Amino acid sequence: MTHRIARTELLDIAYRESGPADGPAVVLLHGFPYDVRAYDEVAPPLADDGMRVIVPWLRGFGPTRFRDATTLRSGEQAALADDLLHLLDALGVERAHLVGYDWGGRAACVVAALRPERVASLVTVDGYNVHDLATAGEPAPPVAEKPFWYQYYLQTERGRRGLAADREAFCRLLWRDWSPEWPDAERAFAASAPSLHNPDFVEVVTHSYRVRHALVPGDPRYAELDRAIAAQPPITVPTIVLRPLADGLDADIPGEPTADPALFPQLVDMVELPGIGHDVPQEAPDAVVTAVRRLRGVD
Repeated sequence: MTHRIARTELLDIAYRESGPADGPAVVLLHGFPYDVRAYDEVAPPLADDGMRVIVPWLRGFGPTRFRDATTLRSGEQAALADDLLHLLDALGVERAHLVGYDWGGRAACVVAALRPERVASLVTVDGYNVHDLATAGEPAPPVAEKPFWYQYYLQTERGRRGLAADREAFCRLLWRDWSPEWPDAERAFAASAPSLHNPDFVEVVTHSYRVRHALVPGDPRYAELDRAIAAQPPITVPTIVLRPLADGLDADIPGEPTADPALFPQLVDMVELPGIGHDVPQEAPDAVVTAVRRLRGVD
């Protein structure tokens, strides 16, 4: 895949591209704390299908850089969605198939919900991956809260310093806990770990987990987008939901992802993945490729 840079208003977004430039576009979006290597086995078959495959590093990851030192290093969902829209504009993509999980799934779901004319189809892990901040402060049963220790830790100064001091150890632990049945996790982590050394990684990650719990304000530039997200609009594009059944992060917590059919008027399928953890594109790449191919037939 070719490594390129797309210049937007706020970011120089690094991305990998493969396949024909005039093919139907598919954008593959990674999560936290992963990177573009998540799609190493997804991108080639889609490119072979004649698709223009675009795999960007999110803000705070890999070679992606902020253009201005004064820009708030926000990790809020509105920022991630806005970055995706600006990337599509910079690359001249009017309409794309979107695939995403975790943070990348959040960006994909927000754009699919609010700008459906820009989205041909959606493959989303764990369903409606849009935070409902109005209910985010509601407590869940302790067993459901336990996997989110890292979010509470990062709300403290001790947590921020801990992430800054040894980001690889912190993120390796999350990889292991979230994909407990994945035998290749350690090798895959070593390949993605360099992307965690982006100079803005700590600030973007810390802001993400503080803003969603209303401990810090979001970037005012996204206020209008935040209001639109707060309405929790349905996703009206053809969608396949992938549901990993061995995800160590899975918990029924208010404001977390859901596969409520009312939110997906054009739900094509919900595919359960036994033995698969949080990093679905790397653990089950064939399932992702199959989902994209099915949705191309629907589009």
